Amino acid sequence: MRPPVDVCVLILSLSAPGVLKAMDNIPALQEPLPILGMGMVVLGLINLLLLLTVRNQKNVDPLFYVFAGFSFTCMVGLTNALEQDGFISGFMAFYLKMGEPHLKTAYAVMMSYWDGIVHLLLFLTIIHRMFKGKSYRSLGLLWAGSSIGHQIVHIPGVVIGKYGSNIQPAFWRNVPFFLLPFWAASLLFSRPREMPVVTADKIIAEQKKGLLSRPVDLLLSLLLLGAMAFSVFRGFVVLDCPLDACFTYVYQYEPYLKDPVGFPRVTMLVYFFYALPLLTVFTYGLRTPGCSWMLDWTIFFAGAMAQTQWCHIGASLHSRTPFTYRVPADKWWPVITLNVLLVAAPALLALRCRNNPAYFLKPVPEGQTNNEKKKN
Repeated sequence: MRPPVDVCVLILSLSAPGVLKAMDNIPALQEPLPILGMGMVVLGLINLLLLLTVRNQKNVDPLFYVFAGFSFTCMVGLTNALEQDGFISGFMAFYLKMGEPHLKTAYAVMMSYWDGIVHLLLFLTIIHRMFKGKSYRSLGLLWAGSSIGHQIVHIPGVVIGKYGSNIQPAFWRNVPFFLLPFWAASLLFSRPREMPVVTADKIIAEQKKGLLSRPVDLLLSLLLLGAMAFSVFRGFVVLDCPLDACFTYVYQYEPYLKDPVGFPRVTMLVYFFYALPLLTVFTYGLRTPGCSWMLDWTIFFAGAMAQTQWCHIGASLHSRTPFTYRVPADKWWPVITLNVLLVAAPALLALRCRNNPAYFLKPVPEGQTNNEKKKN
């Protein structure tokens, strides 16, 4: 009996450490160009094996190949994280030297843990639901936000940081991993949303309430405003604003923002130029009924903020970050609390939109029941 597709993908992913170990023992494959070439060959073989795995399946979703292929790289990431933290050895030394030396930084270690645990679990869950005929659109959007948030910090951070002068050919393997999440996100956003029907009376009743009559939405609005203010402030900090408050914060509270690896600076600029506008439109969506786009974009944004903040918080505390750039012990609680709130606000907003979507929907014909399903 053939095992389920998600089990086959997991088995394929678990072969990643073996591939790395084999390359670590073959000197001819440890030069910059052979590393890149071998990476492309391995990815090609993985896609071939995936085609063989689903050859008897009908109407295979093209996103399957994205999710399954990325699962293999998740195990590569987890192997790197475990080796950098001293749990294993003998897998990544050649790649860090001649492939992507920035992967030994604290930020990359935290990024690798996220890939190897969160992304891998998401992929396996999505693939399981895909072949069971269940909806996975929301999980897909969560991953798309997380993956895009990861790459728009990772790639520019390497280029402008201290490792920008030592970019090897293997670094450019990240280009497809940067582009494919955008393509996947565009497919997922274009697909119909499945959700229970809410009666017209309930929608009308919810949309008549002002913000003051919706205490949860009021609290979320305040959290979003706080996240906006914090994003603006730290954007000014990394842009070397001369205000005393900025100077005090970066040297006494969060010196990691000055780490020359480049990742914290890019993270704050991404928040300033991309997260800030989204937070603004979300506060608008909480005040204006019928903004159905909130149901999708809040999930996408929650994924992006969770990934970037996990890496940022973890790296600012990790032993691989030089001591002078770590969060001072006596400032740990205020800094970490503010950073955790920056994750919590989008996550709570996404949960609110998903669990009680009536305020964000357009009225539906009366007579439909909550047990019916509709495509919205």
